[in-house]
Amino acid sequence: MQKIAVIGAGTMGNGIAHVFAQNGYAVNLIDVSEPALQKALQTITKNLDRQVSKATITEAVKAQTLANISLQTDLAAGVKEAGLVVEAATENVALKLKIFQDLDQHAPADAILATNTSSISITKIAAVTKRPAKVIGMHFMNPVPVMKLVEIINGYATDKAVTNTIVTLSEKLGKVPCVVNDYPGFIANRILMPMINEAIYSLFEGVANVAEIDTVMKLGMAHPMGPLQLADFIGLDVCLSILRVLHDGFGNPKYAPCPLLVNMVTAGYLGAKSGEGFYKYTAGSKDLVVSERFTQAQEYVAG
Repeated sequence: MQKIAVIGAGTMGNGIAHVFAQNGYAVNLIDVSEPALQKALQTITKNLDRQVSKATITEAVKAQTLANISLQTDLAAGVKEAGLVVEAATENVALKLKIFQDLDQHAPADAILATNTSSISITKIAAVTKRPAKVIGMHFMNPVPVMKLVEIINGYATDKAVTNTIVTLSEKLGKVPCVVNDYPGFIANRILMPMINEAIYSLFEGVANVAEIDTVMKLGMAHPMGPLQLADFIGLDVCLSILRVLHDGFGNPKYAPCPLLVNMVTAGYLGAKSGEGFYKYTAGSKDLVVSERFTQAQEYVAG
């Protein structure tokens, strides 16, 4: 399995391509947008430069990693020789189902088809193919070159040999694989998203403000990042989408997204990627600045 295809040149896709290429695999990075592919290559190059500056890799490793990556806008051509395809497109059910129908048609019959989805049912995705035994979840964490975990999700029909192959492959990438079964949110998001949602509810109900909520979790629970900052980093729209998957999948009101989260997403305050969420983000600055919307709300309540 030396030839890998990665579908989607966004944050997760370029990170996945980076990790495979750095570990000696020939990678076709596929996206319908040529500008997105060029941007992804620039991001990978910048991240490799950072690794070189920290002396974690050499210039030779950087050069070989980049040489291992090919850019492709044609899905059929990009996957025709792949032993493994990792889909990392937008977290949209209809889009992913369409991609997997296309992959099933164009990828080799013995190729494993993996999805980087963080919440969508592997079983549902596998069902649109003629090879459900070869479909599996391979959920990397962001930033992919840094984070060790790969959450491996078995669909209802996933073959055990396929699971074992992906476990071994993940270890070859220097990752730590954890195998879970296909239920809404899997493990990572089934536990993480209710915590984030509860932090948002705590803010919404006036229990504490943004900085205090995050500080309690960082200093009291040894989390490297508070839940509200993490939500901004993930993307509030993504958090909302995952909570809706949990709510719909389990039918349990404890997963219902906080109205504040719904309003923020509706208004376009999506976190770091939009420039503002619970915090305000300014290009070139690493300062953590609470959004004025929440500092003003706090002053109003105090007054």
